[in-house]
Amino acid sequence: MYRNLVVGCDSKVKLEDGRLVNYINFDNAATTPPFHSVLEGINCFAPNYSSVHRGAGYKSKLSSDLYEKGRDVVLDFVNGDRDYHTVIFLKNTTEGINKLSYRLEDQLKGKVVLSTYMEHHSNLLPWKYRYETDFVRVDDAGRLCLQDLEDKLKSYKGRVGLVAVTGASNVTGYTNDVHKIARLAHKYGAKILVDGAQLIPHCSFDMKPKEEDEHIDFLAFSAHKMYAPFGSGVLIAPKDIFKDGHSEIIGGGTIDFVSMEDTIWLNPPQKEEAGTPNLMGVVALMEAIKILESIGMERIEEYERNLTIYALNLMREIPNLIIYDDFNTDAKVSIISFNIEGMHHSKLAELLGKEGIGVRNGCFCAQPYVQQILKISDEEMEKYKDKLLPRPGLVRMSLGLYNSYEEVYRMAEVLDTIGRNVDYYLEGGR
Repeated sequence: MYRNLVVGCDSKVKLEDGRLVNYINFDNAATTPPFHSVLEGINCFAPNYSSVHRGAGYKSKLSSDLYEKGRDVVLDFVNGDRDYHTVIFLKNTTEGINKLSYRLEDQLKGKVVLSTYMEHHSNLLPWKYRYETDFVRVDDAGRLCLQDLEDKLKSYKGRVGLVAVTGASNVTGYTNDVHKIARLAHKYGAKILVDGAQLIPHCSFDMKPKEEDEHIDFLAFSAHKMYAPFGSGVLIAPKDIFKDGHSEIIGGGTIDFVSMEDTIWLNPPQKEEAGTPNLMGVVALMEAIKILESIGMERIEEYERNLTIYALNLMREIPNLIIYDDFNTDAKVSIISFNIEGMHHSKLAELLGKEGIGVRNGCFCAQPYVQQILKISDEEMEKYKDKLLPRPGLVRMSLGLYNSYEEVYRMAEVLDTIGRNVDYYLEGGR
């Protein structure tokens, strides 16, 4: 539907048998191709590119103003409060969450962080290795169990300082009702962080006013998953969180005054962004947001949902195909994970790749969640530690706003052929 907006949609690849076919990219959950306008925006600004917050020249001032404008563009995109929130530009969601885990050290002293079994490692490991943590269970379908969340909030009797939860799973696409979770967290005296890496590119998002129980305290997301793959990420937080102390990375750009005896730090967000900022990454993100808003996030969500429904309906008819989904498309983004009965996930991904269809396989940096999805016990999982056995996993297709019904149909055709001829492919057939 929006193919003309995206670079590389009609690029061709040569297959092993010599066929030249249109490449089908179903790995958008990992990273998306850029919008044409993102490249054009960077090229257009490049002649004026200069140092940010450093120089007195015209180009430097222009660059600094544009960089700071980026913070307002981001906040407006998610309905943040310019007076209350700050936007810190980083490399990606992972760096944003790690920064937050470091900067909350004083506030979370003696507290518990609740993460969940459905998290990406980036929203699990920074908390697990720095704080006392507990993990909210998922149900048999892989959905987050909100009753378990509330039970844990109650059981810690006010000791939970933060609930760190994904907005949408990068494995199943399942979305969480983050505003309901926020209301629960605030009810028991905790704050909430939303990992928005898989949610923000696909749905409209509202931080909500700080006076409301459903407001989101912290949000992190990445530009490279929203058609601006130039190394920019975002952490949104209340300004006061970064008022005291200093960043985990310090140096140029973070200070107001330095002597051999003393240091005076700049105010946030500048003191959190050591070194030369990634201005071009911010230019790219701003342009991507402009395009997403011009389309309308509601229209994007509707299109991708209909495409996902179409894919699921086709895939349900394929022999030997296992789909890890509860088929509630009203509460998921456009991600579908699956396997072929009796075939290792790496083999299935390889076969799809040989047909010019790009997917991802494995555990997608979410091993505990995939373990839950596959219903593998902790004891059984120990067998895979030393890599002597092929590790379990899934194959994932993840759709973007530029993917077409024809591409989905082509993938279903290939999967159907594989599903009907499993033994042939396992015996070496291509």
